[in-house]
Amino acid sequence: MADHDPVEARIADSFAAADAPTWNGLAGSADPFLSHAFFATLEESDSIGEHSGWTPLPLLVNRAGKTLGAAPAFLKTHSQGEYVFDQGWAEAWARAGGDYYPKLQIAVPFTPVVGRRLLGEEPELILATAEAVVRQNELSSAHVTFLTAEEAAAAEARGWLVRHGVQFHWHSAGERNFDGFLERCSSRKRKVIRKERAAAREGLTFRHLRGAEIGAAEMDAMWLFYQDTGSRKWGRPYLTRAFFELAVERLGDDLLLFLAEREGRPIAGALNWVGTDTLYGRYWGCSEDVPFLHFELCYYQAIEWAIAHGRGTVQAGAQGEHKLARGYEPVLTYSAHFIPHAGFRSAVADFLRQEREAVAYELEALRAELPFRKD
Repeated sequence: MADHDPVEARIADSFAAADAPTWNGLAGSADPFLSHAFFATLEESDSIGEHSGWTPLPLLVNRAGKTLGAAPAFLKTHSQGEYVFDQGWAEAWARAGGDYYPKLQIAVPFTPVVGRRLLGEEPELILATAEAVVRQNELSSAHVTFLTAEEAAAAEARGWLVRHGVQFHWHSAGERNFDGFLERCSSRKRKVIRKERAAAREGLTFRHLRGAEIGAAEMDAMWLFYQDTGSRKWGRPYLTRAFFELAVERLGDDLLLFLAEREGRPIAGALNWVGTDTLYGRYWGCSEDVPFLHFELCYYQAIEWAIAHGRGTVQAGAQGEHKLARGYEPVLTYSAHFIPHAGFRSAVADFLRQEREAVAYELEALRAELPFRKD
């Protein structure tokens, strides 16, 4: 295979139709949300599909019969489940007489975690493919959300607009246990954290279940917790019941469930995904309101588990300045946006310049609020 061999780009009919070993070879094993099994489970469970406004369009780039790159792409007819909010852009485009939807979205559905999105070693080929799909189908735009800093730089080099956001991640400093993490904190913050944990744990027992250890009863409980939280936050939950049923079978040890129980009855749960170096906290819910239980189950136990199992990072979801006081540090996130219409692109670029300045100021202010000792 030579570099001058022609490149062929194609769109697979579905994730299930894409070759799993080839996809996983490009994705690697570090990030559980990039696995072929994860996308196929979303598809088979009817969590994504044309009916949901997430029509799968997996992009594949080949040269001389070999697949060089891939991307989890979708035709989107709305902006829900993305966590990078562009509804204002859609409204402005509509006021100007244009159709913002459908758009091309390269993303992990309903999952605001930072990771690779342009799979393979030649991301510029995937970006060029996305640009061609937009132009050939007269779409308004293409978007890549929660991509890595390196991928964002590659997109910016091609003229894509790059947007900044802020999330809160916990990073290991080589602690050997949770007490080691507390030693990094100021005396006052240590006392607050210990007080919160004691209040949250009073009268409760906790279980950590991974993969096959998660039984039907435990997943039934987590489904009810997820439904309650999803209904309050998004209007309706994104994932179907079938996803929860298939996940344990298909995703195995990628799944880690924290349960809080009162007298043997689950009252709260946090469903996590396990990566090679990162624990990803994703879904939480409860049937009983217990002070600080959310912090205990989603933040403190996540840190504790990560330390015990050699994970250097915890990503605990989008937003949430309350994570700062629990040791989660503010980090920049990136999204990239291809807008071929010159006038619309110019307006969005002006907005993003101002927004990036505000985000930079916010990031510095947030870092000053971390609970760690100044020495």
